[in-house]
Parts: sequence; structure tokens; C-alpha cells
Amino acid sequence: MARGAPRVRMRRRGLALLVCGGLAAGGLAAAGATGVGPQRADASSHREAPLISGQPQYDNTDVYAFVSPDKPDTTTLVANWTPFEEPAGGPNFYPFPEDAHYDLHIDSDGDAQGDLLYRWTFKTQTKNGNTFLYNTGPVNSLDDPNLNVTQTYDIDLLRLKDQKIVSKSKIADDQPVAPSNVGKASMPDYKKLRDQAVKKVGGGVTSYVGQADDPFFLDLRVFDLLYGGNLSEVGRDTLKGYNVNTVALQVPTAFLTESKDQPTIGVWSTTSRKDAKGDWTQVSRLGSPLVNEVVNPQKVKDRFNASSPWNDAQFLPFVTEPELPKLIESIYKIKAPKTPRNDLVDVFLKGVKGLNQPPGVRPSEMLRLNTSIPPTSSPKRLGVLEGDKAGFPNGRRLSDDVVDAELQVVEGELLGKKNDLGDAVDANDKKFESSFPYVALPTEGSRGPLAKTKSQSDTEVRDQLTGSSVSSGSGDDNTLLTASAAAAGAGFLLIGTGLLWWRSRSRRRARFNPPYSM
Repeated sequence: MARGAPRVRMRRRGLALLVCGGLAAGGLAAAGATGVGPQRADASSHREAPLISGQPQYDNTDVYAFVSPDKPDTTTLVANWTPFEEPAGGPNFYPFPEDAHYDLHIDSDGDAQGDLLYRWTFKTQTKNGNTFLYNTGPVNSLDDPNLNVTQTYDIDLLRLKDQKIVSKSKIADDQPVAPSNVGKASMPDYKKLRDQAVKKVGGGVTSYVGQADDPFFLDLRVFDLLYGGNLSEVGRDTLKGYNVNTVALQVPTAFLTESKDQPTIGVWSTTSRKDAKGDWTQVSRLGSPLVNEVVNPQKVKDRFNASSPWNDAQFLPFVTEPELPKLIESIYKIKAPKTPRNDLVDVFLKGVKGLNQPPGVRPSEMLRLNTSIPPTSSPKRLGVLEGDKAGFPNGRRLSDDVVDAELQVVEGELLGKKNDLGDAVDANDKKFESSFPYVALPTEGSRGPLAKTKSQSDTEVRDQLTGSSVSSGSGDDNTLLTASAAAAGAGFLLIGTGLLWWRSRSRRRARFNPPYSM
């Protein structure tokens, strides 16, 4: 599937996002099955369905699966939750929910049912409930007494057969969660905290749980009538500067696969919540990116979040007759490929034949990764479309531009309609790490125009905060905190002066205007 010669060079790079869902979801066909598990709810991606958009802690945003580039005998699995975490969102910041199951499902034989399930659960501890502070001073380690609110997690490994639990074992017990990145004054070396949260757990698995920069890069303004109706809104990474809550595992590949002869696995994530009766109900689901956002119509989005891959036949019409190409044709006059879109069903619900399609595959929506394909030292942004078989849709690496790849396929790349459509966002705003957990460090709360730059003096920072000149400080790492205190002091002075004036005026009014009485 290497890219052909001529391409239609279009400035319509902004069309990519909406399409990507069409391609990702392209293959929702499966038969029904029953078994144990969460009950269905009339309830993933970023705020993509009506009910889950109001429950961000339970909204799984993305799933990644790739052969570890620095440890090719292992596979790395990453799943993210809680979209659009504003870094300065205190005082509570972004804890993991205690009333949820975060699950990663592994299908080892292509039958659309999970064979392995990794389940995360969380506990919260608060040292001092008499303060509003997340941390009461600088935090230099995960066990620092200044970290007022801490969390731990357990990981249970469930083996399944026909969705019935065969065995259950705990591979992680009370491991520390890396906290939200409050800022430089509170967490002067966040990487140190992140490194401390990387743990060896049972079964030869390496684990990380904590905050990270959102690795998904794309322009979400596609929902404004496909980038403004005239491409006036295109090319900005809408997720730049936002964080997510991340769980990541690095697992010996041989443990995940059925055999050396069948090295392809399917991966998807779900979230379940405990309801008032104490029953667990699935409220979110995610495999390939953007499926529920731009493939499924409003009327089935909540149903998809409560569904399972083996029941995906109910969503097939939205793949074979996708809405997105029709919208692009109506707005930008780019002719939509003919339907039914069997190319999307064959490639994106079953896997690419000869690459990551399991024998006897049961069509269903999930990420499929052929773990026998070694990682490359020079990954291509468009993955398989550029001849890089280690990339999307063979699994998903952090750096894969899934928006552009999906857009081009939905617009007919595999049907001979060569194009270079995309959203003009080709890479993440922050560099990914070269070793596990690979995700970029989260953006810190202390950022923005009032944060001190290298060219600014302490006095200039204080002047910005207070509007007047303040004597220069020592120039140490406490500069911003000191300047903030100066601003706070000025504010308290103004408030105090105003309060005294108001009280004085109130007394005079009371003297000359006695209150009305009956």
C-alpha cells in the first residue's frame, strides 16, 4: 500500500478530521454474543456522545498499541481518559475516579471477544482535609508530605473465555499515581515524579499511571461546517496545551498473542461505572480514533459507548454509507466515492489482508496490531499509506497522523482516488519520549504571558502583576511565587481600603436614615 505517484494537491488540508472517523470506524460488522460483563447503558474520543460529554472522568479519549521501539520483544499499550484538562484547573485538578473500572481488552484470536482484560481501579488519600490546597508546599517526590492529595491504583488481569471469567490475578497493588502537574513552584521537577511512577509489576509488565500531554494532534474546528465552510479555520492543533489522564503498560509480546503463527491482537478500552444499585454499567468505549465522533449519528452515539465489538453489526450502515464524504461533496464539491463502501469494511474492520488481518477474523471495531512487524527507526507520519507497515492502521503509534490517513482513505485513496487531504496539523506540539511510557510530560499550570521569560527581570514580572514598580528580588526560582504574593498583597490592600470606606459610609447612612420599622 505504498503511496502512488501523482497526488491531487489541495489546500483543503482542513477536511481531514471529520473523515478520519469514517475510516476508523470503517468496518463495524459482527454477529451477536452474550456473556458476563458490564450491563448496557443508554448512555470514545473527546466529548463525542451526549451522555459521556458530561462525565469527563469516564470518557476514554484515545487508545494506542505499538511494538516498543526500544524493546521490540514487548508491546506498549496506552489509553487516555478525561479530555481537555486545562493545566491550571485547581484546586482539585484531575483525579482518577474511584467509582470506575478502566479496562483494556485484548482479542488474541480475531473473534471480536476479549481474551485478556487489564482492569485499573483507584483509591484517593487526603492528608489534611482542612486546607483547600492540592499540595501544601513544593513536591519533590511521590511520598513528599507536601503532596496533600495522593492516589494509588490496582491492576487486575482477567482471562476470559466467551466473555466469562476463567481466572483473575492482581498484577499491581497500591502503586502510586503521578499527580497532576500543578506548576513550577509546586512541582519543580515533574519528570522526576513521572519517573518515580514508572513501576515494574507482575508478569514482567512495566506500568505507568498519571497525567500526560494529550498526544492526539488535530484540528477539531471541523465541526464548524467543515472548517468554516471555506477552509478559513484550519491548521491549529486544538488539543495543544491540554492534558489527559494516562494508563500505560509495556507487556512481553508473547503473553498477548495467541501464537507465533497468529501474532495479531485487537485492542480496545472501556469505562464502567457503579450505579446506585451497585451494578457496573459500561458508559464509554474506544478502539480506533474518531469512530463515535464522526461516523455514528447522534441517535446511536450513546448506544455505541455501551456496546461491545461482537455486536457491531448494528452500526454497519453508517460505515458502508458514510455521511462525511457527502458533506465534503456538498460544501467543497469533491465528489464522494460510490457506495456501499466495502473498502472501508474490509480494511478497517477486519485489518489489512496480509498485514494485520487475523485468520477467520470476525469484523468488529478495534485497533489491530501485527506484533511481528518490527518497529522502524524512521516512522512515516501516514503509516501504511506511506509504506511504513509498523504504523497506522497497523496499531497506532503516538506520532501517527491518523486524521490525514483516515481522511485520505475515506475520500477514496484505496479506490484509486489519490489525494493529499489533511487538516494541516502534522505533529504533536510536544516531543514524545524515547522510552516508556513514551507520552510527553503534561503541560504545567504555571504558564502563560505572566510567567517569567528568560529576557525578563524580576522587577518587570512584578510590574506586570501589580501595575507598579516593586523592588527587585533575588532572582531565584521563587520569583514568580514572590511576584504573585506581591500582586495578592496589592489586591488585599485595595479590598481592605474599599471595605473600610464602605463601612464608614454605611455608618453615616445609618445615622441619618434609620431603618424602617413597624
